[in-house]
Amino acid sequence: MNRSILPITVFAVILVFLALAGCAGVGKQLDPPRISLANIQVQEVTGLETAFQIQLRVFNANDVDLNVKGIKAELEINGQPFATGVSNTPVEIPSYGTELVTITVYSSVNKMFKSIYGLKDSEELKYRLNGKLRVSANNMLPTTLPFESEGQVTLKPSKDQP
Repeated sequence: MNRSILPITVFAVILVFLALAGCAGVGKQLDPPRISLANIQVQEVTGLETAFQIQLRVFNANDVDLNVKGIKAELEINGQPFATGVSNTPVEIPSYGTELVTITVYSSVNKMFKSIYGLKDSEELKYRLNGKLRVSANNMLPTTLPFESEGQVTLKPSKDQP
């Protein structure tokens, strides 16, 4: 009789542990970070590709620190895909704090030409940045947080500048 109770007991214990583990991941959802483009610099130019180093300002509006394990970013300029990159450099963003995250993104000559075509007729450069952060926070399981940001840069010098 003891042998028939043993499998049921083991199954019940495993079921309880699985239920508790599932509840640990459930609870407060993380708010996606707000991200803005802080800087962009040409890093390397080759025959058919250009590498840019972009700095992203990451705002953490959560009440827990975010440990960034990886980031993927795509940059559009004037509505055209411009550059894509990833980084696996770990960064910790404090609760209700900000950090700069540096990523190398790559653009082909073709994408660059399509993005800046017609720029001479425009006084503004419009950009759109989107991607995903792979993060973990406290004892939570790693999760992916999407982000999206838009902005513009005025190309025409102000009247105050000579």
